[in-house]
Amino acid sequence: MSLRAIFMAKHKRSAARALEWLVERGVEVRAVVCPADPGDALDAQRVDLVAERYGLALSDDRSLYERIAAGDPELQDVDLVLSFLFWRRIERPLIELPRLYCLNFHPAPLPELRGLGGYNVAILEGYREYGVSCHHVAETIDTGDIVRVVRFPIDPDTETALSLDLRSQEELLALFRSVIDEVIAGHELPRIPQGEGRYVDRAAFEQLRVVRPGDDIERKIRAFWYPPYPGAVIELEGRRFTLVDEGRLRELAAIYRRAGWVP
Repeated sequence: MSLRAIFMAKHKRSAARALEWLVERGVEVRAVVCPADPGDALDAQRVDLVAERYGLALSDDRSLYERIAAGDPELQDVDLVLSFLFWRRIERPLIELPRLYCLNFHPAPLPELRGLGGYNVAILEGYREYGVSCHHVAETIDTGDIVRVVRFPIDPDTETALSLDLRSQEELLALFRSVIDEVIAGHELPRIPQGEGRYVDRAAFEQLRVVRPGDDIERKIRAFWYPPYPGAVIELEGRRFTLVDEGRLRELAAIYRRAGWVP
């Protein structure tokens, strides 16, 4: 009998590939939860398009909770709830729904970097090692027992938030495949308590972006460089402006040239 799963994710290339791999691996996906509005996501990033290609049911998380409460038979024999970069807190009874595991795949090392801003903090604080994590979901975000953390070396003096995300997504997808293969093989997953950790919420993240006296400005620009999102900012006359240095301008110029945007 194949495993039955609920897959929850945001539109990202690694998430789309994770869902595709899950189906090809023989897992029966009973519901896919992803943003209804893909925004400016490319087709290769769109989880909903993968779901449509395989004939999988799309849902939003509120509807999912309502279906669980109503005793929907499609959701009564689920083995796995899988969160891959899902952007909202997972609550009961969804945490307790699966027969085996409710797992989250988090794009930062735990317990050091919970919540937002993993890439940014790692560059700002000069981490020489980064990582991605799989953990059991608890009611408090990113605090559940750890299944596995994969760590890899980085150079905080050259990385940008964007480049570190690109590297991390490949590592996270590999971790996803490895962990799910363990489950498919019938192996019991570890439960390693996290202990004390650090959590960055949205308010703290926004404060980190502001350039203040004494900051290493070049490092701060790299730590928040992730177009088209606002980067490191300065505040002038009640408004915020993203800072750009020559290195980032050269990157953009190279992209423009490859796209044929030249006079």
